[in-house]
Amino acid sequence: MWWLGVLAAGIGLLVPGLTGRRIGVLAGAALFLVAAAVVAYVRRGRYTALARAAARAGKHDVLQDRAVTTRNWRRGHRWWLLLAFLAALGSAFAAPAAGGMLLAGCGAGLWLKAAWLGRRERAGDALLWVRVDWLGRGAGRPAGKAVRSYRSTGIAAGDAAPGGSRRKAPALV
Repeated sequence: MWWLGVLAAGIGLLVPGLTGRRIGVLAGAALFLVAAAVVAYVRRGRYTALARAAARAGKHDVLQDRAVTTRNWRRGHRWWLLLAFLAALGSAFAAPAAGGMLLAGCGAGLWLKAAWLGRRERAGDALLWVRVDWLGRGAGRPAGKAVRSYRSTGIAAGDAAPGGSRRKAPALV
């Protein structure tokens, strides 16, 4: 979402728009900040409650890598992302760059939420996972209604670092 928003805002700057570039960019900056804050803070209570009730992952739990979850989410929502990008481009005729900056703000808010979740995982020394069968019923939402609780593993489990980033290979001495 971040890159689509930046691209739409950049293209939107080429069009003078009804309100003018200055007003469009100022409105876009305000929308960026509001969207980033709202997306970063919405449903934090649900994430916190699920993390507090996390059970240790069992031997037979099927846990999915976050890169796979992200790829599946993008595939399932590609038309919505395309429509959001086109709407951001179309809004440039009214307020240049505002729609693109709104979309970029949503992407920045998701990044902030992932960073917050990563800090929470580091503080608890446990990675949080959602069972694959619960993701399928909840349309890929990590805090959706179908998700009853998280599973946890130690920090050394799998190839993910806290927050979902890739684990760095250990340095050879």
